[in-house]
Amino acid sequence: MRVAVVGHVEWVTFARVAEVPRPGQIVHAAESWEQAAGGGAMAAIELQRLAGRAGFFTAIGGDDVGYRARAELEARGLTMHPAARAEPHPRVLTFLDDAGERAITVLHPPLAPRGADPLDWAALDGADAVYFCKGDAAAVRAARRARVLVATARAIGVLREAGVRVDALVRSALDAGEAYAHGDLEPAPGLVIATEGAAGGSWESAGGARGRFGAVAPTTPIVDSYSAGDSFAAALTFALGAGRALDDALAFAAERGALALGRRGAG
Repeated sequence: MRVAVVGHVEWVTFARVAEVPRPGQIVHAAESWEQAAGGGAMAAIELQRLAGRAGFFTAIGGDDVGYRARAELEARGLTMHPAARAEPHPRVLTFLDDAGERAITVLHPPLAPRGADPLDWAALDGADAVYFCKGDAAAVRAARRARVLVATARAIGVLREAGVRVDALVRSALDAGEAYAHGDLEPAPGLVIATEGAAGGSWESAGGARGRFGAVAPTTPIVDSYSAGDSFAAALTFALGAGRALDDALAFAAERGALALGRRGAG
């Protein structure tokens, strides 16, 4: 299969703490480490696991952090399509608490690819599936070259500007930043999928059909939830690109999201 992600990568400092600090509180991390991560990168890594290879259209800052992020993702087997930026690469601080939940502080705005960047957008022609999570409207239109386009509701502004049909829009029903209502996009997405964590989630088609899907219980101890949502979206992209029926695709995505709960940080 030919699959790709259009999105962002951040340099993330992870700190494992008993609980996220309250105002005025000092906490001590049990461990800390740094990795290339972020929603786009995590989705690309999951697609690479599933398909054996995956393209990643992104933007990289012009400093040592950006160099390290690119080198790390290339070492993980991703086919990188990086747009060069002069500014420093974005950094993020992520707390991982004893309950496995994550709390993220973005220290610098993410960098994202633009359709005008001199990247090999033609590589997306006829691709089986692309997941879009960050970029401009022209990058969305480039991603639409794929047979199946899945996107996050966090990108709803540029999706609206692009004016192309998204086959599946993925959102968290538990996150106000991923809200979607009928009429927010024109043309309407073929599917809108709303995840609800341990409660599973729901879906609705452009034709008005509706349904629910169940969560999958983790088979290993929960380490953290950092990449669970990104893994769900990537696995859904893979399954839809492979032509799986919707119920099967959602069950597969839920399974992959649960597996991510057993991985540390960026896995």
